[in-house]
Order: sequence, then structure tokens, then C-alpha cells
Amino acid sequence: MKTQLTQNQIESYRRQGFVYHPGLLSASEVAELKAAVLQSTATMGKQKVAGGGSDLEEGESYYDKVFTQRLNLWRIHPVVKRYMLSPELGQMLCGLETVSGFRVWHDQALIKEPFGNPTAWHLDNPYWSFYSRQSVSIWIALEDATLANGCMWFVPGTHALATYENVGLGGNMSDLFNVYPKMATIDPVAVPMQAGDCSFHNGLTAHGAGANMTRSRRIAMTCAYMPVGSTFNGQRNILPKAYFDSLQKGDVLANNDWNPIVYTTGQ
Repeated sequence: MKTQLTQNQIESYRRQGFVYHPGLLSASEVAELKAAVLQSTATMGKQKVAGGGSDLEEGESYYDKVFTQRLNLWRIHPVVKRYMLSPELGQMLCGLETVSGFRVWHDQALIKEPFGNPTAWHLDNPYWSFYSRQSVSIWIALEDATLANGCMWFVPGTHALATYENVGLGGNMSDLFNVYPKMATIDPVAVPMQAGDCSFHNGLTAHGAGANMTRSRRIAMTCAYMPVGSTFNGQRNILPKAYFDSLQKGDVLANNDWNPIVYTTGQ
């Protein structure tokens, strides 16, 4: 993995809330991770969360036709775990955000099927079981992501405008801008990628993707990361029921089985 960021990339991320990083993975690494992702998803049937999380299942809603979504593959495949929990990747996250360390929140394969629905503008962090202005996600293209098949789009600077209000991924692309009208005045930026490229974005940066207008799948692997010391906000998200029931608001989320540390500056 190419895990060095330039100072320009770090400054751009902090200013815009996202950054494009070409060539994170070599061709052989793309092939290895893609095979692991497809093997893992093939074992899950309609179950969305691997490794003992919530019992979410794929249905027939609009959301289920946005992408095939399978989460926490790191818990069932050692290759996915090696990439998503890489300490070198964790160092990159700490370089982007001024925190001492990160835990994995959850990974997810996001496969936009042929003619799949667009992904409405949304924020990530408000869905999760902790609130943080410094959470980060990586989005890795495992096949080319283009304007035609639904590459990522970001609205620059929106991480500074957002609170923790959010919308669901429904059929109206612009619902988020009813909550945050100022975001609608900013020109979005498309980020097409070749296989092996990635982007990083803050958990409060507005982003979305177009429809897949092609006959092929758009295969991507993503992972969200939680700053060490983050606290429970009362939302279950994908937490196992027993763990969720054991938590009270304000508890530090420090379960090393469910959310292991990827990297801390003490390492």
C-alpha cells in the first residue's frame, strides 16, 4: 500500500473535508482485496452485517437498490482485516485528523449493481453510535469508478457546516439540502477513480454518488474509523444487541473485540 500523504493532501483534506489519494493499492493488492471482498459477501446471503452484529437483512426498498451493502467483512476474512486494520493506514488517518488514535468502526463493501439507484447526499457520522467531528472513512475503488457507473461526489467544506442532523438514503437526492440550505450553494466535486485509488472523507462531509448507468458492477470497499475515546450516543447502528444493551450514553466505546484499535501514536 502507498500510505504516504503529502502535506498538500493533508491541508486539502482539512480544508475541504475530503482528499483523493491515487494508487493506494497496486494491481496485485487490488486483485487480492477484491477477491476477499467477493468471497466474503458471497457467504452472507441477504445478511448485511457479518460476525455477530445486528440482524439487518437486504430487502426490496429503494435503499436496498442503491447498492449491495455488506458490513464488517474484517470479522470473517483475514485478508480484509489485514487491509482495513493496517497500522500504516491508521497512521494516515492520524495525519489527516489531529487525534492520537483510531479504532475501526465498521467496514462495508458497497457494490453498485448494474443500473443501481443513485446514492442521495448524506452525512456518515450521524448514523453511527458515537458523534465526532474527527471520524474518517476511506473509500477504495476495486474496479474503476466513473461518472457513468456512480463514482463518489463530495461537497467541499461541508464538514465545517454540518451538525448531527441527517437524512436517509431515499429517492430524493437533495433532501440533505433542506436540512442544510447553505450546502446547496456549494458546487460538488466528482472524484472518478481507477482501481486501487482511494479517497478519505470526514464523517460530516456531504457526499453521494450517481446511478450506475452501465451493465457492470461498481465494486468498492470502504471502512469507517472512530477516534479513540469516542463515547456512546444512544444509537444502536450495527452494534450487537448484548453490547448495545450494556451501554449507557456517555460510555467510552472501547470494546477491543468489536472496535479494535487500528493505530495510536503510542505504538
